[in-house]
Amino acid sequence: MRLKTKLVLAATVVTLIVVLLLTGLFIAELLRQRIEQTATSNEALASQVRSTVRHALEIGLARDLSTPASEEELMKSVSNVLRSDETLQAQMGAILRTSLTVQDVSVTDSHGIVLASTDPDAVDQPAAGRISLETVAARGLIYQWRQVFGTPRVFDLGSALNRNGQPFLIVHIGVRSTFIRASFAPGLRDALLFAVPATLLLVLGAGVLTNIALRPLETVNAQLELLTVGAEEDGPQPVDGAFDQPDTVVRVAKTIDRLERKMRSKETRYTALQANMEQMLDTLRDGVLLLAPDHATGELRSVMVSDAVALFLRAPGEEGPPKRHGDLVGRRVEEIFPPDTALGTAVVAALEHDGTTPEFAVLDDGRQVQISLDRIPDGNTSGADIGIMLTLRDIDSAMQLEQELEVSRRLAAIGRITAGVGHEVKNPINAMVLHLELLRGKLAANGDSGESAQRHVNILVSEMQRLDRVVQTLADFSRPMELRLRVIDLRDVIAAVIDLTWEQMKDNNVTVKAEAVRGPLLVHVDSDLIRQAILNLVLNGMQAMPDGGVVTIMLRRENQSAVIEVRDRGTGIEAELLPRIFELYFTTKKTGSGIGLAMTYRILQMHGGTLAVRSTTDAQAEDRGSVFTLTLPISSPGSNMRLDTSTQNNFALRGTRA
Repeated sequence: MRLKTKLVLAATVVTLIVVLLLTGLFIAELLRQRIEQTATSNEALASQVRSTVRHALEIGLARDLSTPASEEELMKSVSNVLRSDETLQAQMGAILRTSLTVQDVSVTDSHGIVLASTDPDAVDQPAAGRISLETVAARGLIYQWRQVFGTPRVFDLGSALNRNGQPFLIVHIGVRSTFIRASFAPGLRDALLFAVPATLLLVLGAGVLTNIALRPLETVNAQLELLTVGAEEDGPQPVDGAFDQPDTVVRVAKTIDRLERKMRSKETRYTALQANMEQMLDTLRDGVLLLAPDHATGELRSVMVSDAVALFLRAPGEEGPPKRHGDLVGRRVEEIFPPDTALGTAVVAALEHDGTTPEFAVLDDGRQVQISLDRIPDGNTSGADIGIMLTLRDIDSAMQLEQELEVSRRLAAIGRITAGVGHEVKNPINAMVLHLELLRGKLAANGDSGESAQRHVNILVSEMQRLDRVVQTLADFSRPMELRLRVIDLRDVIAAVIDLTWEQMKDNNVTVKAEAVRGPLLVHVDSDLIRQAILNLVLNGMQAMPDGGVVTIMLRRENQSAVIEVRDRGTGIEAELLPRIFELYFTTKKTGSGIGLAMTYRILQMHGGTLAVRSTTDAQAEDRGSVFTLTLPISSPGSNMRLDTSTQNNFALRGTRA
């Protein structure tokens, strides 16, 4: 059976049940009202008979009982009065003739003996036991239906005449169930004559309306099938014969199922694309905002913001990580870029000039920012734009990146040169050392103890050894390093560096202050090399403060990178020397080798990180000194690398150690 047919039949059956239930309730209510009407009308008749009995007794007993009599004589006189009273007999006969439901009328004493009745055979006999009509009227439908339409019976309706507060005589009216049934039949017949056609019409109407209501499913199914056209591009679809199914409801259900699979596939692709987009934006140094007009107000609001935008909004000297891009999504342009700032003025100017030419702004910290716009058309002939892409580019950062590339190229060139020089020089040095040893041996063998010759030989040996150490250093610097990568907590690395330098710092009157995030900050690096890089910077900071001071190590997280800042309060580095400090053998210290910073720079490069420096030499400035910033990529949460606990200790970077 088709599902559509089942739905029509179900609606029809439900309608039939409702109609039958309402019809039954109507008939039950009609029967109850008929019983109550019969009881009410017969109670009135019983009251009239009781009044006639009282009147007959008042007249008859006053005439027959002029002297006091016994109870037996009294009841005999009462019986004679009731039987001889023509008015009472006529009234009882009239009730029997005129009432459609009365079977008989009788008067009994308190013991149930019939004293007068419309049935002569019942006189002086005990009254028959009957069910009270009042009881039937008070019971439920099923009981009433069983009593009225069951075995024919006579119901009793009585009205008592009291004497001295006790029942003396009781008027009984017998109501036959068949008479009630006969009086109820016309109303029942009328109800059925109305209910049966109404039921048929309602059932038929329910079927027709259900069929009409399901007819638009054909149109809905056609529209859904149009939406699912091309679903094969999402992969093979299960063959379920939906298009060959004659049942419209089944076809709609299966079409919706295919559409759901298609939407789920599209959603998966969109989620992956969005994740890739966010990851790409997070890696950009340029700040990118996607602006779209608000449908209600028409104002431009941000719908996508890269994390780099927050770097352009930081106030001068502001420390700590910038705001997350989620804090900027959904805001108006004026809220993101206040008009009273240089950046806000430039953004407003770019929007007003339609972005035909880039705008430039100088931030409070001296950075130069280029603002450019790219409008995204909606593809319609109206020429309206669905959005604007706003790009912020830090020109200084671009120049810094070029400088870093230049330093990298220099280091690579130096590495190639030193590798060749070291290879070419080391062999002659070895030969010269060998021949010097032979010369020393021959001088000793010939007994030549000339102090002058031996002194020159010793000098040559010493210089050869020093030259050999220089060549070995060049070879070590240019030789590829083997990284032993593992996941470590940078807090433990910094703690190990502080423990290692503690005694030396104390001797030089230097205090080390450490500030770090509360939770673990995991990176995938060679812990020994990273510890060496941080150690070089800490020792340089100590050496830059010959009179003592504070070296501050700050550890924080910015986006997907771990940032380590090593700050000293020393004399600073001259601006013209900053581009050269990472060159091999370049140093401004009398006893320096010029290898430490170059090695540190190389270690960061090998780990995919960066090393930057800013320095102030002004003695009156609060931020006098140098700040070296190391950036390392954070290990992904799902990394299956084991955590290196070899450097873990009880020092959790909670404060200061000196």
